[in-house]
Amino acid sequence: MDDRKPQTEAVRIQAEVGPHREHAVPIFATSSFVFDDAEEMRAAFAGEIDRNIYSRFTNPNVTELSRKIALLEGMEAGHSTATGMAAVFSTFGALLSAGDHLIACQSLFGSTHTILTKILPRWGIEHTYIDAWDPDAWPEAVRPNTKLIFVETPTNPAVDLVDLERLGALAEDCGAVLAVDNCFATPILQRPVDFGADLCIHSATKFIDGQGRVMGGVVVGREDLVKEIFDFCRATGPALSPFNAWVLSKGVETLALRMEKHCENALVVAEWLESQEGLGHVRYPFLPSHPQYDVAQKQMTGGGAVVAFTLDGGLEQGKRFLDAVEMCSLTANLGDTRTIVSHPSSTTHAKLSEDERQAVRITPGLVRVSVGLEDPTDVIADLAQALERSR
Repeated sequence: MDDRKPQTEAVRIQAEVGPHREHAVPIFATSSFVFDDAEEMRAAFAGEIDRNIYSRFTNPNVTELSRKIALLEGMEAGHSTATGMAAVFSTFGALLSAGDHLIACQSLFGSTHTILTKILPRWGIEHTYIDAWDPDAWPEAVRPNTKLIFVETPTNPAVDLVDLERLGALAEDCGAVLAVDNCFATPILQRPVDFGADLCIHSATKFIDGQGRVMGGVVVGREDLVKEIFDFCRATGPALSPFNAWVLSKGVETLALRMEKHCENALVVAEWLESQEGLGHVRYPFLPSHPQYDVAQKQMTGGGAVVAFTLDGGLEQGKRFLDAVEMCSLTANLGDTRTIVSHPSSTTHAKLSEDERQAVRITPGLVRVSVGLEDPTDVIADLAQALERSR
């Protein structure tokens, strides 16, 4: 059937089953794969036949996961890696060379910021940061050697948005590759390819798993670009284990259902937070008060799970608030079935200077909540008592 929806295909696609006709694909826990003869082995290594060779770069479980995410994103091909950061770094490493320039949204995950500011400069690769709230600044940053435009939207942790339609047009005009970290939205809520993106990157550790069990990363996009990333990973080895790929692939099958509930719960929590005194602001893409609400309505079908808010009491109140939380989890993750609360200034973004944090709206009192699948009234009750005790 050619008219099946992507979500249906993501549930039904599986690696080729074995002689036992398994309904659930088994875990291919093997380091290598055998060949019938020398010619088959030669042809596989030469790339003349599509054949599993060695689990550092080809494994049925990993391939299955990559195919599912590529299908959901509407992309041509995909490759999966050990972590989300491995997917980010491999994209940079595969597509950029000494003398190249990239443009990035200034509001980025802390480890991505480290790659751009400390690692890529060693290779002679330059970057320009643009404020997510300043769409007119992107064209001004383009240089003749600009090869890549890289953004997160929504951003981590301040929940800023980037207008993908405008960036897609810009990338086409200047001949740059547009790569979008789609971790917060997932392909269920946002498909960057519809706005001109060439690549989508995911930390599958987050919503794709959805239960805080394993780590993984995925890059999907244009076949020629994914081939370069695959070749880079084949040589450098950021391999995703078959077990983790199997867990993540099963997670994809419930992704749409989970994201629907995440969005429903997060909106309830965000609306409640907005009604509370002692908060500087509340950021959630589907709150009309979000400065980029119109962008969210244009490119997203739901607001996601992440809500950010600012405590008037700054850094010290932020610490007191976390200490007062009782039910919600304090952990270095998001996208879990369980609600997670974090304080970026003292944890994930502590290595940034104060000026760098202020530039991306990470204020000392900023709190990030990844709203889970509990009853939202219980999440609100926990946040309410923590707010009261932290004052």
